Amino acid sequence: MINKFAFIILSAFSLCVNAQQNALTNNANSPYAKLKSLNMTDVTWTNGFWAERFKVATETIVPNMWAIYNDPKISHAFKNFEIAAGLDTGSHSGPSFHDGDYYKTLEAMASLYASTKNPKLNEMMDKAISVIAKSQRADGYIYTKAIIEQRKTGSNNQFQDRLSFEAYNIGHLMTAACVHYRATGKTTLLNVAKKATEYLYNFYKNASPTLARNAICPSHYMGVIEMYRTTKEPRYLELAKHLIAIKGKIEDGTDDNQDRIPFLQQTKATGHAVRASYLYAGVADLYSETGNDSLMKSLNLMWNDVNEHKMYITGGLGSLYDGTSPDGTSYNPNDVQKIHQAFGRDYQLPNFTAHNETCANIGNVLWNWRMLQVTGDAKYADVMELALHNSVLSGISLDGKNFLYTNPLAQSDNLPFKQRWSKDRVPYISLSNCCPPNVVRTIAEVSDYLYSISDKGLWFNLYGGNKVSTQLADGSKISLEEVTNYPWDGNIKINIKESGAQAYSMFFRIPGWTHDAQIKINGKIVDAKTASGTYAEVNRVWRAGDVVELNLPMEAQLIESNPLVEENRNQVAVKRGPIVYCLESADLPGKIFLMLLYQPLQNLPPKILQLMAPK
Repeated sequence: MINKFAFIILSAFSLCVNAQQNALTNNANSPYAKLKSLNMTDVTWTNGFWAERFKVATETIVPNMWAIYNDPKISHAFKNFEIAAGLDTGSHSGPSFHDGDYYKTLEAMASLYASTKNPKLNEMMDKAISVIAKSQRADGYIYTKAIIEQRKTGSNNQFQDRLSFEAYNIGHLMTAACVHYRATGKTTLLNVAKKATEYLYNFYKNASPTLARNAICPSHYMGVIEMYRTTKEPRYLELAKHLIAIKGKIEDGTDDNQDRIPFLQQTKATGHAVRASYLYAGVADLYSETGNDSLMKSLNLMWNDVNEHKMYITGGLGSLYDGTSPDGTSYNPNDVQKIHQAFGRDYQLPNFTAHNETCANIGNVLWNWRMLQVTGDAKYADVMELALHNSVLSGISLDGKNFLYTNPLAQSDNLPFKQRWSKDRVPYISLSNCCPPNVVRTIAEVSDYLYSISDKGLWFNLYGGNKVSTQLADGSKISLEEVTNYPWDGNIKINIKESGAQAYSMFFRIPGWTHDAQIKINGKIVDAKTASGTYAEVNRVWRAGDVVELNLPMEAQLIESNPLVEENRNQVAVKRGPIVYCLESADLPGKIFLMLLYQPLQNLPPKILQLMAPK
């Protein structure tokens, strides 16, 4: 008879052996991740909201972004690689993070290829990767801005500029390389990323803390962990630990880069919201590999602070164009730091001047996705869903061709000042086009967030019309189809097509915004715990032909903010399901708006109900 301890070991071993290895975040062997990712090829959109967005991504969004970044008349990103590779002459043009923009676009192409297997995508990526590889220095260093200059001067410097985006660019290279490898099976880009990771390992091993801190916007924290998961090279995990250990070990650190004090001493979310959310996502990845309780304690402090004090109702992060930190602590101007794209203080959430950079909102998704994988707590999926629908998609037009850098919650043509960023979506944000390729790759990858597996069964994180064919931790093959008009209504039907012979659980997320959720199997109500903000577990031997009906009541809600959010006093927001509605004066005469404020919810005027109806 097998003892309990041996059973636990065998179960964990089974999960590691059989879990998918070609996932967007390949945490199949991450010992402290409760939920594991599915392969990128396991889920296919069928119809409905996200299927429509993916169709636009396939036909317009991704091809358009690829064309932009390969056209030197619009963007110099690929041309920079050609010059750095010695295939053309000229100078670097564009922001220092242009390389990272191109890698994000390449990741979107690889993700799209994983779903479509379009051979043209493969061919286009191959041509680009061959040039990228030629632009890399022999020691693994890769950064077109520096390498182009070095070709002219013969110098060999790196990481000299505190505001350098070298590590940020390499981080996106790492992530794109892992996704490309999993989607295509090719190691061409992965080999470039390996050399770059080796370079970073050797650099950080010997660099002083002051020099090592010259790495803003730490996408490489996530990237290094993904490289570790892909290559199984233990030195990459060592590097990830070191990156956290040196964070803040300098005398002139700033909250702008989250290095004024060591990470484990931080108790509040401060500074640049993109850099913060990327940092937190990377730390969550590190926790999934190490189980360091100190990391999780800090992450919990950051998450609670953001969600209770610093996040918009749309899931947007980074309320201020510019803030100051440490706030209100000194009379000495030298002690007060200017913080760009700042969180601000608690409840400092203006609407008309909200920054909410699209990249920060995507960072919120990346962070909460990793927290969900580590814990299995539905609250993180709630935030993911909120941000995806409301503060990520707001950064791109319906046709997929125009983009926003900032995402304010209110607009006016009569503000008494001019803001830095356009309030209208534009095809190319010349000063800083980092958000468009970021939102493009995100839309291409939403299907990878839908499901997770654990040793107990299948988890439904997000909902939308799709088909999934995958395998559970014990190797059992399952296949099902989800039919729904979500997010326009909360009725979700799941048809089981194939299932294993053994009993296992399905975990259905019950969003925090619903109540009295109900689950039926083959027409009969199931006695399951369906509390809001949890996963409802149903364990049984599932059979092909079984039909699950999940009903999530989706009533319109009027939501009032904390009174300390000064600009929101005497105002309410309208939310139905995961969607926060935008009530614009052009569609909503003033008298109806007043009725909305003061009439009971069941007496909402027809115009409001029409706005909330499924399109």
